[in-house]
Amino acid sequence: MSVDHGVLCDGHEATYCMNGGTCYKILAMNTLSCVCNENFKGSRCEEFQLYSIKTHTTEAGLIAAVVIVALFILVMLAVVIYHILRMLKAKQQSQQNNQPQYWRVKPRV
Repeated sequence: MSVDHGVLCDGHEATYCMNGGTCYKILAMNTLSCVCNENFKGSRCEEFQLYSIKTHTTEAGLIAAVVIVALFILVMLAVVIYHILRMLKAKQQSQQNNQPQYWRVKPRV
């Protein structure tokens, strides 16, 4: 049976791959190749690869960009609200200082 990787190994060659990998003989190059099981990698499936849920790098970058932009907008909104409230308070204080206060009795000299 010919596959993209070649033909299945037979006999002693079948033990070439480690950790349950499938051995194939590539006839054109006269070499052995392995197709590894899940969580293993390497030329002979010798390296254990921890299972991880990974998102595409573009998705991760997009999520990071959205979070950064949202935080920036929130900070800018907080600064604008702070300055508006500060201006309103200053305006209110200046109006109170400029208005004559009729209810207050002025001392006689």
